[in-house]
Amino acid sequence: MGSLYRSELMSLCQVFLQADSAFEAVAKIGELGMCQFIDLNEEVSNYARKFITEVRRCEGMERNLNTFREEIESHDIDIPDVYEHIPAPLPREMGILEANFEKIAEELESINGSTAGLRANFIHLHNTRYVLKKVRQSFEDGQRTQALHSISEHQHIESQQLTVIADEDKLKTESELRIVAGVIDQARVLAFERVLWRLCRGNVYVRTSEVPRGGHPLLQDEDPQSAFLLFFSGEQLRNKVIRICESFRASIIPVPESEAQRGDMTLNVNAQLEDMVTVVDQTLEHRDRVLRAAAENLKVWEIKVLKLKAIFHTLNKFNIDVTQKCLIAECWIPTDDITHVRLALAEATKLSGSTVTSVIHQLETNEMRPTFHRTNKFTRGFQNIVDSYGIANYREVNPAPWTIITFPFIFAIMFGDTGHGIIMFISALLLVLFEAKIERAKIKDEIFNTFYGGRYVILLMGLFSCYTGLIYNDVYSRSIDIFGSQWKNPYNTSILFEIMSNDANAENKEETKLQLPPYPSFDDASGPYPFGLDPIWNLADNKLNFLNPMKMKSSVIIGIAQMTFGLSLSLLNHLHNKSVVDVVFVFIPQLLFLSLIFIYLCAQIVLKWVFFWVRPSRIFGYLYPGSNCAPSLLIGLINMFMVKSRTEGFVIEYKNGSWSDVDQCHQQQWYPHQGTIEKIFLLVAVLCIPIMLLVKPFYQRALVARGQHVEFHSDSGHGEFNFADVMVYQAIHTIEFVLGCISHTASYLRLWALSLAHAQLSEVLWEMVLRMAFHMKGIGGIIAVFIIFFLFAILSICILILMEGLSAFLHAIRLHWVEFQSKFYGGAGIQFEPFSFYRLIRVYEGLED
Repeated sequence: MGSLYRSELMSLCQVFLQADSAFEAVAKIGELGMCQFIDLNEEVSNYARKFITEVRRCEGMERNLNTFREEIESHDIDIPDVYEHIPAPLPREMGILEANFEKIAEELESINGSTAGLRANFIHLHNTRYVLKKVRQSFEDGQRTQALHSISEHQHIESQQLTVIADEDKLKTESELRIVAGVIDQARVLAFERVLWRLCRGNVYVRTSEVPRGGHPLLQDEDPQSAFLLFFSGEQLRNKVIRICESFRASIIPVPESEAQRGDMTLNVNAQLEDMVTVVDQTLEHRDRVLRAAAENLKVWEIKVLKLKAIFHTLNKFNIDVTQKCLIAECWIPTDDITHVRLALAEATKLSGSTVTSVIHQLETNEMRPTFHRTNKFTRGFQNIVDSYGIANYREVNPAPWTIITFPFIFAIMFGDTGHGIIMFISALLLVLFEAKIERAKIKDEIFNTFYGGRYVILLMGLFSCYTGLIYNDVYSRSIDIFGSQWKNPYNTSILFEIMSNDANAENKEETKLQLPPYPSFDDASGPYPFGLDPIWNLADNKLNFLNPMKMKSSVIIGIAQMTFGLSLSLLNHLHNKSVVDVVFVFIPQLLFLSLIFIYLCAQIVLKWVFFWVRPSRIFGYLYPGSNCAPSLLIGLINMFMVKSRTEGFVIEYKNGSWSDVDQCHQQQWYPHQGTIEKIFLLVAVLCIPIMLLVKPFYQRALVARGQHVEFHSDSGHGEFNFADVMVYQAIHTIEFVLGCISHTASYLRLWALSLAHAQLSEVLWEMVLRMAFHMKGIGGIIAVFIIFFLFAILSICILILMEGLSAFLHAIRLHWVEFQSKFYGGAGIQFEPFSFYRLIRVYEGLED
């Protein structure tokens, strides 16, 4: 399994780079992506580093590129993606890029400035034309006469009633009429009319109408505006009206008083608008050409600038010797990749034309090394599940290889439905088959990327769910009769026919119950059902009485098996660390404690399944009753901890061809001397606790007293030996293991609980939704089948697959993180984060965190 089993061997290397080839060397290393550089200038301010000027120049280019992107995206211009490799530009190309960006920025600034001025003039002319049109319509429709006779009338905004303020003998002549026209924001119209009415005391007649935006691009983003016409009499009132308009930031448009002058002004405005449209269209076309040309190269420029900035930022981590001709770097490199790094440095030296070869050599160090697991697209999803809990300690056993099998299997136990598993499997299979297209699409949706990143995990989850669904014989809460049932009808009446019958009067009948008692119903002549659950249980009323104990006991066995396997992996860690004391005084007591209580419980479960069969039987010379007289596992475990005596002798009495005293059979022992053996098991298990707690700390203390060097190893690292710290650490782990064996065993019962919940929800959905359509007849029933099936499919996907699947997924994660990994996994390592252009670009594009 390579580095997936244990992390890669890491080496701390020192690299000497000639100043002329340093840039090319870092660029090659960035393409390789196998060096994690250490900042040797942590105490130096960022502003005092050697290449800070180049970094700032790159930041300036980034700002220009961000401005270009905002402009391009605001005008709905597509930015083509780049799929070919873009090499890092040379330092001498920075000036060319900067000059190009400055030229485009200046051109866009000039165009935007011109466009803003043209836009203001265009909007003003457009508003002027509309105002003139409304004035002409007002007079043509006889509004001029109405204004002369009702100059003293005004509509109150709040009461919407007309107020008469003058008699007809006080009307003014046409030569005394004053008009003020303009444009105001539509949101201010009501307040504008209210203020005019109050301050002018109803002596102003107001008419407003919304200005149409038209179809020109310059008018699309304009806020809604309204044109207003104000009719009044008197110069004094005119000044007041103008001040009110200015206070509301209204644009006043001068309107000639004579019709001839208004006509000439309208012709002039139309001519200016035609010329303006031509100029504006040409300006917008030029802007689009500039933006489209920039969009074609934008992604390439962004990648180049990103690489430039990353290289100079990395160079700032290096030390410079006194001659200013050599840069010294320190980095972590996977030991197997040192040769590749040397080749990359040699190629960089050749490209730069330098005659001085870069030197790299390994350093001896006691520093904590980073953890690096080499993964592929299949194993990456499972490694991410493990890393989400914590990064493995350096060279610690990695849970990911085992998680590839155990995680989807644990999930499938809780999600055991072949129908739902097929849907999940097909969905993940589509993501796998269209990997190339999805990668090229570079979808940035976080939820989709989460599912896509775990496509192989979901693929196995669906496949394993199909398997466990066949074991449970559960397909959308229905059973499949493949091999024929091994159960027979224990009753004289045809109960099966009555249950499956769709008699219309069935509701009026007393509901018939189908019970499957093991002794009279099971046909043991041909053996059990060949594979999985017998389909007849789907019709039985006592179905849960059979499924619950089966799933619950299976959950305990699977859970203890996984915990035991996790404990065995801790032995591999102890052997790798060459720690004999951990093997003898930690691992062996832990294994004994787990075996003598919990593995012993699993053995009892298996023995109960094997020995206490449907009918009484004789095995190894002992007579065992049927399943109705099987001993209780819970009571037996309690008796073991309470050290209660057991009846010596036979397992159970068998008199006169029948089993006698079945009520007392639970108190009997399973095998001879059971009570004595359990007392020994319990005594040894209890003695293991002080051994786990005390032996290792005192043994290490004795070694230190003899003058030997002993390091204190913990989950967070290692350091000098301290007896108090070691004692506390050992006490925490001992208590955690002892109590964890109990709580973790109970925690695995979630496998049974969620499996039961999923099966019951699926059955409820079938009975209360889809089954309704099967009872409908005629054309309405045919139509209802399609409609209800659509509803059934939606609910199945949303509730049973997505929600229940997410629940089972989270519980499977918890069982692996806590119950499984806690037995051997520290998870306090440091992630290896190499300098990689590929990863930087993925992060920049929003495809990775």
